[in-house]
Amino acid sequence: MCRRRCILFLVIAVNAAGQAQNPTPAAQDDANVSSKQQDSGFMNSVFNLFNMAGAQKSKEFRAMTQSERNRHYFESMINPLSFVRCGFSAGIDQLKDKPEEWQQGASGYGKRYANIFAQYSIQRTVTYGLGSALHEDTRYFNSGKQGFWPRTGYALSNGVLARHDDGTRHFSFSQVGGVAAGAFLARTWLPQSQATAGDGVVSFGITMGTNIAMGVMKEFLPDMVRPLTRKKHKK
Repeated sequence: MCRRRCILFLVIAVNAAGQAQNPTPAAQDDANVSSKQQDSGFMNSVFNLFNMAGAQKSKEFRAMTQSERNRHYFESMINPLSFVRCGFSAGIDQLKDKPEEWQQGASGYGKRYANIFAQYSIQRTVTYGLGSALHEDTRYFNSGKQGFWPRTGYALSNGVLARHDDGTRHFSFSQVGGVAAGAFLARTWLPQSQATAGDGVVSFGITMGTNIAMGVMKEFLPDMVRPLTRKKHKK
């Protein structure tokens, strides 16, 4: 379900990026500049939302400085698309009446939104802290490989691996630790129906599985966006 949510949200985001307006001839130049800036800002938000290093390939990896880590973390916490994603996910839980103790209505939706936002914030913060201490870079870099299966294999492995400053990939303690922190700390405020350690394990497994599967989307996202960008520039 989490994977379907992310894919549906991605489709909405990509469609929004591909929308084009038709300015008047007198304002064409200004409109073109404004459009490019909006496209760039929007795509940067999309890449930040999915923790991607833009369209950079793995061979272009360069270790981040601590100031760059700080900025990347800060931008992830204030990214407008993050709030949209939380609202979208809260709406799904509202429709499923999950957890049922929170019932329906504005109050129930508010609790579900706060729960999802809190788990996301904890996950990002713990990943940022451990990544800084261990010099792990969890951003997704395009494989640069050719062929569907080689690219897919690389993408799936990215869910549990991270790059160190020397560019080599190892097991990601920061990425896995962040997911675990979000999943298990949430048990402290969730109602009884979802407050057990077993529920935490299930949540951890679902999120990890989603992250691994989302790697495939990240690998092919630049290919999906590129035709839309070219079409808009031609217009």
